[in-house]
Amino acid sequence: MLPPLDLKDFQEKVSTQFRPWQRSFQFWVRAVDIYTGYKVFQLRMSFEKDKEKLEAMWERQHEHAADKIYAMCADLGGFFLKVAQIIGKPDLAPAAWVRRLVSLCDHAPATPYDIVQMVLEKELGRSVGDLFERFDVDPLGSASIAQVHRARLKGDKDDVVVKVQHPGVQDLMMTDIRNLQAFALYMQKTDIKFDLYSVTREMEKQIGYEFDFMREADAMKRIGRFLKDNNKKSPVLVPRVIGDMVTRRVLVMEYIDGIPIMNLGDEIAKRGINPRGKIAAAAKQNILSSLTMAYGQMILKSGFFHADPHPGNILICKGSEVALLDYGQVKDLPDALRLGYANLVVAIADKDPKRASESYRELGIDTLSKCENEGEELFRLAETMFDTKLPPGVTALQPFSEESSIKKIAVQAFPEELFSVLRTVHLLRGLSVGKDVKPRPRRRNLVRRLFRRQ
Repeated sequence: MLPPLDLKDFQEKVSTQFRPWQRSFQFWVRAVDIYTGYKVFQLRMSFEKDKEKLEAMWERQHEHAADKIYAMCADLGGFFLKVAQIIGKPDLAPAAWVRRLVSLCDHAPATPYDIVQMVLEKELGRSVGDLFERFDVDPLGSASIAQVHRARLKGDKDDVVVKVQHPGVQDLMMTDIRNLQAFALYMQKTDIKFDLYSVTREMEKQIGYEFDFMREADAMKRIGRFLKDNNKKSPVLVPRVIGDMVTRRVLVMEYIDGIPIMNLGDEIAKRGINPRGKIAAAAKQNILSSLTMAYGQMILKSGFFHADPHPGNILICKGSEVALLDYGQVKDLPDALRLGYANLVVAIADKDPKRASESYRELGIDTLSKCENEGEELFRLAETMFDTKLPPGVTALQPFSEESSIKKIAVQAFPEELFSVLRTVHLLRGLSVGKDVKPRPRRRNLVRRLFRRQ
């Protein structure tokens, strides 16, 4: 006699099997809708000659698209929250996109506490009550891969942060990345002459690493030790890993008290300080200098660096100290790429188009010119891609614009391993533009000082 059919269990299994297909369908329907909306708008725009009307039309189109992009990223969650972090920056995306996407940094749906408790007890081998004197049920934040809870270990006086991975999220994120790879292949053949596919391949590799918290703990220790050994005082605070409380899906670390960098303006105003005054400007400059020094040393001297400095991973602590959180995405650059990138930074600082072109070849970036002033546009593209400030006269990147360097200089091949550098530079530049801070012009001296020490 056949056992009775558990209808609920059958429905859950069917739902699990079809979920990747449902996500793929939702992505393509929404992505095609947003893309065709812009293409139709470009046709309409070609009939309008009044510049003021054009600007107003673009703003309305961006607002309309921003609502759709926000809805897609919020509804699908997972990997698309990371996409929102990448494109929702003041130097890269239209202002309307930034206003909508900036709030998605830590707004992934939280895993219910009973499931969190189950994961913790399975991974750590003891009950939550045995391990912790206090464990906050509500998470401090929830992101695409994991959520974090504030707690206190038994017999300890200091609070800790417990990072717990969302169950079952890895397969869905891999589905999302493959859909994005297919979309990237189409875009690079039609509108954006840049090797986007290699970029998405590196994203796939890096995000795969994020599911191993033991690797993240090792990276946190290595970077913290490097910054301490190379400075009288580390330019950024790195959380300390707690003892042996680390598994592939659970990570316990030191709690650092601070405010998210996104809330810095509100905090300054709350203290009665003019957000646009000299005191606020000096504080912002110190914060950016700390981040720039830390990343300059990590990328140019060590080659091993934190590759995810989006606003949700940066805290501002007492005395304008900066804490850098979440070491799931780190990159270990081969020496050849590290030195080639250093040469490109010096070329940009020296305003040397010839050396920049040589550095491109050294890095393995293959370009095809579509304009007469190739040297000038190639240098402008180098500034656009790898400088921590935008080229002169540019306030936001417009990759679809006919005047964009990416339209004039096609990037046919881009080393996958350089994507982490590219993304890091763009995230840091987004912070600079978003907080209205101008980086100090010390890049050339910093690079040369770092290499003299080796």
